[in-house]
Amino acid sequence: MSENSTNHNGEVKQENADSNQSGGQSNGSQEKTRSDSIERIMQRKQRVYRLPRKQKLTKLSMYSSCQGTECRCTGWKTPEEYRHKDVEVDYSPDFGEECRNPNCKHSLETHIRHLGDISEEQMNELLGAIVDVENLYMSMLREPDTDTKKVYAYLFRLLRQCILSRTQAVIRGPLGDPPFEQPSISKAVTNFVLYKYGHLHQSELDSMTEVAKTFLHCLNHWNFEAPGARSDLVNQEDVSNYKINYTRWLVFCHVPAFCGSLRHFETSVVFGRTLLKAVYQYVYQQLLAKCKTERDRMPPEKRIMLTQLPKFLEALKQEVVNEDSPIWSANFKPSTSLVLHKSKRQHGDGSCTSAGSKKFAGDAKRYKKESDCEDLSDDVVARALKRINDSNYASRAEVVFPPNAPRDEAAKAEENRREIEFHVVGNSLTKAVEKKSMLWLLGLHSVFAHQLPGMPREYISQLVFDPKHKTLALIKEGRPIGGICFRTFVTQGFTEIVFCAVTSSEQVKGYGTHLMNHLKDYSTQRGIKHFLTYADEFAIGYFKKQGFSKDIKVARPVYAGFIKEYEGATLMHCELHPSLIYTQFSSVIRKQKEIVKELITQRQQEVQKVHAGLTCFKEGVRSIPIESIPGLREVGWRPLFRAQRTARPLEESADPDKLANALGGVLLTVRQHTAAWPFLKPVNQAEVPDYYDHIKYPMDLKTMTERLKNKYYVTRRLFMADMARIFTNCRLYNSPETEYYRCANTLERYFQTKMKEIGLWDK
Repeated sequence: MSENSTNHNGEVKQENADSNQSGGQSNGSQEKTRSDSIERIMQRKQRVYRLPRKQKLTKLSMYSSCQGTECRCTGWKTPEEYRHKDVEVDYSPDFGEECRNPNCKHSLETHIRHLGDISEEQMNELLGAIVDVENLYMSMLREPDTDTKKVYAYLFRLLRQCILSRTQAVIRGPLGDPPFEQPSISKAVTNFVLYKYGHLHQSELDSMTEVAKTFLHCLNHWNFEAPGARSDLVNQEDVSNYKINYTRWLVFCHVPAFCGSLRHFETSVVFGRTLLKAVYQYVYQQLLAKCKTERDRMPPEKRIMLTQLPKFLEALKQEVVNEDSPIWSANFKPSTSLVLHKSKRQHGDGSCTSAGSKKFAGDAKRYKKESDCEDLSDDVVARALKRINDSNYASRAEVVFPPNAPRDEAAKAEENRREIEFHVVGNSLTKAVEKKSMLWLLGLHSVFAHQLPGMPREYISQLVFDPKHKTLALIKEGRPIGGICFRTFVTQGFTEIVFCAVTSSEQVKGYGTHLMNHLKDYSTQRGIKHFLTYADEFAIGYFKKQGFSKDIKVARPVYAGFIKEYEGATLMHCELHPSLIYTQFSSVIRKQKEIVKELITQRQQEVQKVHAGLTCFKEGVRSIPIESIPGLREVGWRPLFRAQRTARPLEESADPDKLANALGGVLLTVRQHTAAWPFLKPVNQAEVPDYYDHIKYPMDLKTMTERLKNKYYVTRRLFMADMARIFTNCRLYNSPETEYYRCANTLERYFQTKMKEIGLWDK
């Protein structure tokens, strides 16, 4: 670590997130201190982003390895007089100045030689990571607990290395990946509300839903006690489990809340019963104490919620300690009586779910839809299945327009007749390999060498007979006619496809598709969810048909250094769904389509009837209710509910909290952009006296942030309108050749891109 890692002024030292010594204070002053700390960190990042490029490079040089030949210096050393000052503002050396490390002595220009061609956006990302590293370092110095200090040190070294290598931080190791347990705490609490309070009147259910949301909010912002402070854990297994979960919480939830370079997860979403059971008693006591002290300070509407919180916590406590509680079941469903009761309540008294309870109404919405739709009886479905399984069955449309058979249909038929077989074979250095398997490997080597003439035979031999590689062989008449050579990286969660070929005389028979489907099933059974491969220009079309794409959805640090890279080839990726059986997928879809078409035919035969035309309009009637049209109800039309839009998951009809979170994420990234500096706060009238004479409706990012906190943006269009007003005002007041005008254009394009990424832009 360079000695400059500790060069922070007094203000910076106060910007680290709160330590875990105040574990019970999840609300009130503790939560305010936490949010204030995060706000100060963001403000400091904004100051760094606005520095001139020369000073930015100087800042980066302190965390960059010297580019001199065989030099081991890990960062530029500042002069002694600047080591306890705000170096971002006061220090700007010449590029020819020598480093003060006695083992280096290279110029500043040598330290930043590799940074000359990076963009402003990349530079700001690195500077943001540096601010995170400095805050982590201060947190590490202030943390008294040894275990917590080790976690901070690990994350500090990880981010430090990511800055040196200019890569994204990816946490690997024995901690695993979120979520860590199913069902999650959030899902279990949702189940608890439906299970315990689903029979109540809608207003009472909404009230308990608000209590549940408050509890989850507290849990997501709770500072848990370090394992060393938990004297109540006497069982060694409980101690071990809590220590693992506490470390996971630090790495994935607590630290990323103030360290933007790490991916942040909500505690209630990634943890389950094990953690909640370990901390519930302490959280329960602290929240009850908080209710007593805060009740009189709360507004009346919140005070009602606080009076119900103790009852909620006590009831939830029984379900947390109960090993057989249904709320922790992955297949939890409310009882039939509850579903009927909710249906009657929603249709009988005309009440509907309030906006505040939408987060917990997912299951209720599903049951509501079920009650509105007419379920088909088992007899109707059985008749449809019997009809389509009839050997003489063929719909009128299929006679005129024969359906296109799936690519692997013929191959599956041959497999069912035992004409072809699929086997996974590979070499081994630790145990004997069957003679038949070795002969198949030799045959596969011949197929790959003949079909891939651009590959050296020695290279094909090296991979096919490598014990780390396996090959899915397509066997016909006792000899291999095709195969896929692959290597699985279990720790990384992906499989690399190296060779894929079918002998030329057996192509265009669907063997390639059926081979890939067998490999997908083989991989999903072993928990692998991703395929990666380098495809040449002749193979890209084949891989696209198998579900591969050039859009790589796996982070580069996951596969970089593992997968073999080829010049002139294109990296392609395929994401697998663990619940699909790919060798049966086309047959299942085909069967479902036939069932639906047969059910439609049966329904048409039942309701087919010619009604007399309407004559009321000739008699002078201007309009009639749509439900009075003869035959409309008989065909299944219902006037009660409008179909909800599903194209945009975060639209106005969705959960307002989810919409606010999405808009908040966009607003945060817009504020961090390098072109956002003119719009961060309202225009100062003292600096620009005539501004408000020309601009009647001013807007800025600070005002938008306040509006977002006050829940003003109940629709995305309000949010988009305010953002558009910022850019319109700027272009109205400033001429096109100004820096302000260019910033408005740049930031507007960036804003539109971010809105499109989350599916909220439709212009």
